[in-house]
Amino acid sequence: MASIDLPKSPNVFHPEKPSAVGSRNSLAQEFRDQQAEVDLLLSEEVDKVMNHIASKLPKEVLERIDIMGGLKEKLYNYFNQNYQNMFNRYIVTAEDEMVKKVRNFIDKEEMKTLARYTPKEIAALLDQVGGVDKFNTGEIEKSIVNMYGHLQGHIQRGINDLENLTNSLLRQKTDVGAFIRGENAYSVVKCAFKDNISKPKTVTDVKLSVNILDSELISPIFHYQVTVEFLIKDLISKNIMDLIDKEIERLKDQIIDEGKEELTDSEIIFEKMKRVEKYTSDEKDDPKSKRYTFFAKSLMDKIEGLRAEIDPEDYDPLNVRENLKKIIDLENIRNRGFNTAVNSITSILDTSKMGYQYVENLKNARELVLREYEDTDPSQLPDERYSIRMKYYDQAQLLEERKAYDVQAKSFEVEVQHLWDVLEMVYEDSKFLKGIVDFNDLARKYRNKIKNKIKARTGDPLYEDIEKSWDEISFIKPADTEVERMNRTYVFEKDKIKRRLILMREKLQKMYAYKYPIQRRVMEERLNFLESEFNKFDYMINPYHIQPGLLLDVDITSIKRKKATLDGMANVLNEFLHGVSKGFQDAAFAAFSRRRSTVREDIAQSFASVTDETSAGSEYLDMLNEEPSASASEKKSEKQGVVDVTPKKSRRGRPKKNEGLKEI
Repeated sequence: MASIDLPKSPNVFHPEKPSAVGSRNSLAQEFRDQQAEVDLLLSEEVDKVMNHIASKLPKEVLERIDIMGGLKEKLYNYFNQNYQNMFNRYIVTAEDEMVKKVRNFIDKEEMKTLARYTPKEIAALLDQVGGVDKFNTGEIEKSIVNMYGHLQGHIQRGINDLENLTNSLLRQKTDVGAFIRGENAYSVVKCAFKDNISKPKTVTDVKLSVNILDSELISPIFHYQVTVEFLIKDLISKNIMDLIDKEIERLKDQIIDEGKEELTDSEIIFEKMKRVEKYTSDEKDDPKSKRYTFFAKSLMDKIEGLRAEIDPEDYDPLNVRENLKKIIDLENIRNRGFNTAVNSITSILDTSKMGYQYVENLKNARELVLREYEDTDPSQLPDERYSIRMKYYDQAQLLEERKAYDVQAKSFEVEVQHLWDVLEMVYEDSKFLKGIVDFNDLARKYRNKIKNKIKARTGDPLYEDIEKSWDEISFIKPADTEVERMNRTYVFEKDKIKRRLILMREKLQKMYAYKYPIQRRVMEERLNFLESEFNKFDYMINPYHIQPGLLLDVDITSIKRKKATLDGMANVLNEFLHGVSKGFQDAAFAAFSRRRSTVREDIAQSFASVTDETSAGSEYLDMLNEEPSASASEKKSEKQGVVDVTPKKSRRGRPKKNEGLKEI
């Protein structure tokens, strides 16, 4: 079939074919009777003209004119030939072209909205029916979005359940991978599985700590008592960073357009540093300083030291500082981040069938405590339970936490050493009149003989005179560098304390066997207390391992063969991290805007045989970059179907204005 026979094609011109350009017939009219509509239109126009003539002309003139015959017929034919042929053909063509454009537009919009919900159609429909004043589509849109959101959340939760169960079946064990998956695995500070003290065979206790850094939070968190001055400076700093990023993007595009080498990652960092002084400075006292471009110095002075609460005696609603503070408070900048995190974790627990009976939201302290049961006594609680503690730490709080941790670790060393000394003395007293009991007794007995018969002959110092570096409890600790001093792990100290506790229990058993005198009972009671408290201390998070940000501390107790709470909490944690954390972002991988790394020599492929493989791929690029000569362009024009579309270059190598490819 030739292209001229296609009735829907925009290239068809025909006076009668439906939907052709210039046609009097349109496919858009469907079942309408075109001839009847035209007759009605023409008869109405002719009658109007006739009535107009009849009303304007005198009666004697009307009697002489053939009103009912020739004049009306001539008018009718005039309208029919001119009005119909001009107006109808214009209308039909406009209808057809509009139908085609609307059809293409609808297809394009349907492709856009295929995978997501947009409430624009509902808003447009209601606006056409009654207008904005009569219909408010906001609530309808919110409800539909909520329905879709809940549906998607339930589907996602079911998929997560299936994934966790599948992974646990494949692994045949419970491990850290059951909790945090993929892109959030780096945020785990501590995860420990251990048998429950009272039911070690059937119940597992799990400790999981997740640290979300300040820079990774979707909505930043500020402490309640942070000053208004700090909040405004933080907003200005973020605005400056955005402006610098936009400048760097423009610079990278400019460099690529000029054909130069792309900036490396370190060059980008230095370019950003160069532009910092463009927007800010260290001149705090100069009102014309660049640091006061976005916020005047006079206003900054008024809010200096202004916190969340103002003394009622000083409070004046008409003061400048009170109104500046009110703007910050109305925007919820101070509360936005922490409240978002609280709403997120509570709503996820509600929808994940992980209910809770105890909530303590210490809003001003930026701390949230959630427990499945109100009671804290393990003996009164079921074997399936959890508790969550979410707290925001800044650098000052972490420094105080680290100081307290240092003191507590030193206190355990002192107490365990004291019990060690007491036990050692009791042990020495128990050897009275028993002769040789251990190796030390034997060494003391033969000390003089070793000195006189062996050491005197060799000249080596006696064992007792040699300085001892190893305490036979733990290996020698290497000296601390600046890294260890600033980030105390306490791994060596904790291992030493654990080793001492084990050795003391073994020594008690060796000394008394099945006897239980008062000395043994007292020392064992003290030993049990220190061991229990030290296990709690060891179970805690070392504040040296935490960075400023949000800390999520989860304690889970679950039955080994059921793991109901473990599986449920895994979904809760992953969904919470997805909603609160942006995740780790590497700037080097996020910098792909317009990279020439996609232009490779091996892309210019050909079916022809190539003799020189090294130069084959670059021939096409050389052809585009070289200066086209007149003879070459003439040769190309001789070939049929070949058009030279290479833009002519100026001296600097850029295409001249109004040259190159033009729109056809």
